[in-house]
Parts: sequence; structure tokens; C-alpha cells
Amino acid sequence: MMDFIAESRETLGVEPICRALQFAPSTYYDRRAIARDPERASARAKSDAALSVKIDGAWADNCKLYGARKIWHVLRREGEDVARCTVERLMRALGIKGVVRGKKVITTNPDTSLPCPPLGRFALQIACQAMDDKVNRLFKADRPNKLWVSDFTYVPTWSGTVYVAFVIDVFARRIVGWRTSTSMKTQFVLDALEQAIWQRKTPDNKALVHHSDRGSQYLSIKYTERLAEAEIDLSVGTVGDAYDNALAECVIGLFKTEVINQIGPWKSMREVEWETLKWVDWYNNRRLLGPIGYITPAEAEEAFYANLNKLDMVA
Repeated sequence: MMDFIAESRETLGVEPICRALQFAPSTYYDRRAIARDPERASARAKSDAALSVKIDGAWADNCKLYGARKIWHVLRREGEDVARCTVERLMRALGIKGVVRGKKVITTNPDTSLPCPPLGRFALQIACQAMDDKVNRLFKADRPNKLWVSDFTYVPTWSGTVYVAFVIDVFARRIVGWRTSTSMKTQFVLDALEQAIWQRKTPDNKALVHHSDRGSQYLSIKYTERLAEAEIDLSVGTVGDAYDNALAECVIGLFKTEVINQIGPWKSMREVEWETLKWVDWYNNRRLLGPIGYITPAEAEEAFYANLNKLDMVA
């Protein structure tokens, strides 16, 4: 509005413009005076100006994805004592806002013809548990490496469809394995599992449960045998249950909103893979997650192990 008045004042006059816009001429003249001499601004205006710089910086540092609530938490972590409503007001003035999620996309359709894998080398160990849902929608864990959830999604590109799989540790919602592929075959989700096992599984981590939906990739012989080799219990969701793998779908929803829908159109798998790599690093180490107290997944796990070491020292 100020720019429009400044551009049109010579031809239309300030007062007629302000009268038509229902904007006080005194406000216009005050703001022009402050623009010429910032020291004439009120204490609140000076505070708003300084805070606006920090808000804009926090928004840019977090991939321009955060809304007012997350920006507010970022500022509080930096020692800035500011009200959330103030952050909302200044973000509106700056014309910046967070991203909004879109509609849910279903990728893995349940295969009811596969109640459990045919008997194979390790299938006797898992045949009885393939049908079990050991999670029952309770996506909670009291320590890392107690419950993993897996799922994958698809990304249309100019060179064809690209699939992206994730393995998430439920305790801090940390992504521990991921993979991109142009094929939806079992090997691609198995590669994501292998990464998770290589990064996280140790002989001390017993009683780990891996949960997925009933996609044929996750019920295949190769996948279930690998879980058995690693001594990871298998859990699958129930057929026709929209919430059977909700946490994995939630993380994938963030990925689609914050990466795929923001950066596209996509040309190739290489582009998707590179941006996924950058997002996973940001998500694990810098993204604030509300369900774990507006800290990062890495911080949540570090705090858990620090507390565990402290208890060991006391004992």
C-alpha cells in the first residue's frame, strides 16, 4: 500500500488515495518519516524490525517450509522471548508462510492372496508371525531400535516413475534407511532395510519389531527371510485399515509436501535421489518435530543415550 501511494501521489494526491483506501494520511506520512530516519520509530516498531530479520532468517534456514508455530519454537530455542501471536503477525507482514500438506497417496495395495510367504529357508521361523499386527496402531517406543516402520511412495518424473522407500525408527521418528528406484520390486525396499540394519542393528539390540503394511514387497520371501536373519520380528498391518501404518505414511506425507511438491517438476531419478538425500539429512538433524517436543530426531536420541549413561554411572 505504501508503495502504491508513493507511486501515485504525484498524479492523484495522497489524501484522495488514502480516502479511497481507507488509510489514514498521517500513518503514511509517519511511515515515510521513519523510512527516512529509522531512529524516529517507536520501541515496538524497532523491536518488530529486528525480530522480522530473525524470522525471515529462520524461515530461509529451514528451506522456507516452517509456519509460525515452528518459527516460534526456533526463536525460543535461540533464546528469543517472543509471543507466538507476534510471530504470526510479523510473518503475515513479511508475506511468508509454511507449506500445507496435500492429499494422501496410496502406493502399496494389500495383497490378500498372500496371508504369509510360502515356506522357504527361514519361513518356518516366521510363518506364524507373518499375519500378526504387533503394533496395533500404537506407534510408540521407549527407546531407539525397538520399533521400525516402513513404507514407500512414488514420484512422477519426465523419465518415468521413481519410487522412494523409507525405514523409520519410531522412538524419535528418525529415518534410518531409504532408497530410490525406478522399479517397485522387492529389492528396492530390501535395500532400504539393509541400510537401516547396517546403521542401527547390533547384537545388543534385541526384540526389534519391523512393521509395514501388507504390500507384496514386504511379504515377499526375500524380505521376510532377511528380517529373520537379522533376528527382527515381523509385524504387518490389517487389511483395509487406514491407520495400520499411519506413522510411516505421516513421514512420507512430510516428504511429499516438503520436497516433491515444492521442488518439481522432476526430470530424473538422479534429481529425486539427490534432493531426498538432502532432505533426510535436514529432517534427521535439523527439523523440529512436534510429537517429540519440538526437537530434532538426532537430539532426541542423543538425550536418551546421555540419560542412559548417567543412570549407568549412578548405578
